[in-house]
Amino acid sequence: METQNMSLLQVHGMTCKSCEARVHAAILAVPSVTSAIVSHSDNSVYFTPKTGSLDEVTNAIISAGYSVGDSEISFDWLDREVWGKSAYNTMWCLIGCSIGDLGTIGAFQFIFTDSGWSTMQIMLLAMFNGIMTSIILETIILSKQMILSEAFKVAIGMSLISMIGMEAAMNLVDYFLTGGAMLTWWVIPIMLAAGFVTPWPYNYWRLKKYGKACH
Repeated sequence: METQNMSLLQVHGMTCKSCEARVHAAILAVPSVTSAIVSHSDNSVYFTPKTGSLDEVTNAIISAGYSVGDSEISFDWLDREVWGKSAYNTMWCLIGCSIGDLGTIGAFQFIFTDSGWSTMQIMLLAMFNGIMTSIILETIILSKQMILSEAFKVAIGMSLISMIGMEAAMNLVDYFLTGGAMLTWWVIPIMLAAGFVTPWPYNYWRLKKYGKACH
């Protein structure tokens, strides 16, 4: 589609194809818009408007969770839809982290029982493996929306702080309740709950303010 004779807006906060799709849908929902081209790579939105539609398009993009030009996205902690989306993102991050983390602890507890590794060494390895498996899972999910190398970069930038907080919470719970590097039927749900709740507000903030956390 040619961009000649189309209006241009600079939109900030888009990081992937899912962002493009959300912005595109928001713009086309404006009755006065007939077509649109959205690119997250150069933060551009081209659209074919009718008279008076510029403000409507701008408001639609901001309502979708992105900023236009120098405008600021209004931020609050009361957006139930964003809480739901960020919970979904956090859940996938938790699944990825749990595979590596709990798998490592379980391996040393039930298989490599005479490894000679200290509790702290096992827990640090569990945290590292948890972050790695989470990045792998996030990359696989994002690779359905973009090329693999870009998906890997987005997965790291999007989730690293979340994963570190999640891993720290899970392993601190394990340490204080069992002495560390030990899985029991009752401690796993508590670990998972702590791992979910700890980064959830951060994931909400990222999604609400910047539109980042695209699954």
